[in-house]
Amino acid sequence: MAVNRMFRTCPTTGLKFHQPAEALIRWNAVVGVVFLLVGGILALLVTLTRWQAVHLLPPDMFYMVLTGHGLNMLVFWIIFFEIAVLYFAGSTLLGCRLATPKVAWAGFWLMVIGGLMNNYAVFIRGDSSVMFTSYAPMGAHWSFYLGLILFAVGALIACFVFFGTLAVGKAERTYNGSVPLVTFGAVTAAIIAVFTIASGAIILIPTFGWSIGMVPSIDSLMYRQIWWAFGHSSQQINVSAHVAVWYAVAAIVFGAKPMSEKVSRTAFLLYILFITLASAHHLLADPGLTSKWKILNTSYFLYLAVLASMVHGLTVPGSIEVAQRAKGFNRGLFEWLRKAPWGNPAFSGVFISLIGFGFLGGISGVILGTEQLNLIMHNTLYVPGHFHATVVLGTSLAFMAITYFLIPVLFRRELAFPGVAKWQPYVFGLGMAIFSLFMMGAGTLGVPRRHWDVSFSGNPLGFEFPGTAWLMIGLLAIGGLLAIVGGAMYLLVTVYSVFLGKKIETPGFQHVTAKAGMAAPAPAAAPLTGYGSSGHAASASGTFVLAMVFLVSFVLYYFINWKYLSTVWPLR
Repeated sequence: MAVNRMFRTCPTTGLKFHQPAEALIRWNAVVGVVFLLVGGILALLVTLTRWQAVHLLPPDMFYMVLTGHGLNMLVFWIIFFEIAVLYFAGSTLLGCRLATPKVAWAGFWLMVIGGLMNNYAVFIRGDSSVMFTSYAPMGAHWSFYLGLILFAVGALIACFVFFGTLAVGKAERTYNGSVPLVTFGAVTAAIIAVFTIASGAIILIPTFGWSIGMVPSIDSLMYRQIWWAFGHSSQQINVSAHVAVWYAVAAIVFGAKPMSEKVSRTAFLLYILFITLASAHHLLADPGLTSKWKILNTSYFLYLAVLASMVHGLTVPGSIEVAQRAKGFNRGLFEWLRKAPWGNPAFSGVFISLIGFGFLGGISGVILGTEQLNLIMHNTLYVPGHFHATVVLGTSLAFMAITYFLIPVLFRRELAFPGVAKWQPYVFGLGMAIFSLFMMGAGTLGVPRRHWDVSFSGNPLGFEFPGTAWLMIGLLAIGGLLAIVGGAMYLLVTVYSVFLGKKIETPGFQHVTAKAGMAAPAPAAAPLTGYGSSGHAASASGTFVLAMVFLVSFVLYYFINWKYLSTVWPLR
C-alpha cells in the first residue's frame, strides 16, 4: 500500500530530501557546529598556555580547559556532524524516507543532554578535569560519565535509524542493487560506531557505578585496554566518514566515479575488519600486555588498515584526474590538477584534507604503531601532533568542505562572504599543518604532552630540552593560532549563511508517493547516487606520480625514526 510522504526535490542537484530527515540533518549539523565553537574557544586557551612565551592559564584551569577541548572537539562536534552525514547518505542519497523519525529525534535529544551534562561536570562543577582519556584511578563526578553514556546511547540510536533507513529504501525499491559508494562508506562508519559504542558501554557503565560508590574499584590496566577500544575506534568512525565525504565531493564537483568501485568498497571493508585493532598502539608502553599481542595488533593487522587508507588516497585523486582528463585537461602530468577549481572551498578543503591526512596523519600513525619507535614518542607532543593531523586536518576540514555544498542545497541559503569561504580551507589547512608538524617535531625531541609547564620551572630535578624544542613550541603555537583564525572564518561563513543568509527560493515540500520505482534523481546527482567505475585507471598517471612521492616520503621518514631510536641507547 502506497503511503504519502513529504519530499522536496533540490532543483540544482535533483536530490530528494525527506522532510523529517532534512530537519534532523540540519539540527545535527547545527549543534555540531555549536560544539565546534566551544571547542575552538578552548583551543585558543590551550594554545596560549602551551606557548611558553605566554603561558596563559594556571595548571588547574589548563587541565579543565584541555579536558573540555578534547571532549567537545573529538566527541561532540565530530559525532553530531557524522550523524548528519549518516542521514544524508541514507535518506537523501537513496531518495527514501527516514525510518522512525521520532526515534531519531529521541536519539538526538539524548546526545544533546549528554553533551551538556558532560560540559556541566567539567566547567560548572569544576571537579572533572580528567582529560579526554579519563584514566582510572583519576575520578570525575558521576555526571561526567553519565553524560558520555547518554550521548553514546543517542548516537547508537542514530546508527540503528540509519540501518533502518537502508532497509526502508530496499523494501520500497528506491535503489536497486548495491547502495552508492558514499552510502557504503557511511555504512562502514556506522558499523564501526556500533563496536565503538559497545566498547564504551563496557567500560563507562562500571566506571559510572564506581563514581557513585556502587563499584568498589576499577583496575587501571583493564580500564585503559577497554577504553581505547572506544577512544581510538571513535576516530576510525571519523576516517570512514571523511573518506566518504572525499568521494562525495569528487562526485559533486567533478562528476567523478571511482576508478574501481569494487576496490574502493574492499578498502572500506578492511576498515571494518582491522582498523579498530590499531587502538593497541596506545598501549605499547603498558607492562601488562605481551609483546606478541602488541606486535600482532599494531603491525600485521594495522598494515591492512593502512593499506585501505592508501587505496582511498590513490583512488579519490585518481577519480578526479580521470574526470578532468575526460574534459580535455590532458597536457602533461598535472594540468588536470592545475586547472581544478581551487577557488571552490568544497574542492580545496577536501584536497588539503586528503594531503594532510596522508602525509602527516597517516605516516605518523604508522610510526606510532611500531612498538620500538613508539617508545621514543609515547606520551610526548608527537601523539597530539599525530591526531590533530588525522582528526582535525583530515576529518574536520573534510566536514567543513562538505558544508559549503550543504548550505545552498540543504539549508537553501546563499553562501555568505564568498571571499572568506574561498580562503578558509587554505588558512585552516596551513595553520593545522604547521601546528601538527612542529608538535610532532617537539615530541620527537621528548617534549611531554600532558605537563602544564614543559620547562619544569621550579622543580629540583629539572630537565633542559634542546633549544630547537623551544623554537618548535613557538612555531606550533603560531600554527595553532592560524588554524583558530581559519576555524573562526568557517564559523562566520556557516553561522551567518544559515541564520542570516539570503534565502534561495525553491519549491516547498510536495506530497509524493513513496512507492516502488520512485523517480530517480536528476542527472546532476547521478555521479553521487549512482553505482559504477570510471574504468580508466591508466589515465591517472599524475596521481600515480604523487603516490610514488608519498611512498618515498613514507619510507625515508620511517627509517629516519629508526635512526633516532638508535641514538637513545648508544653503544660505548
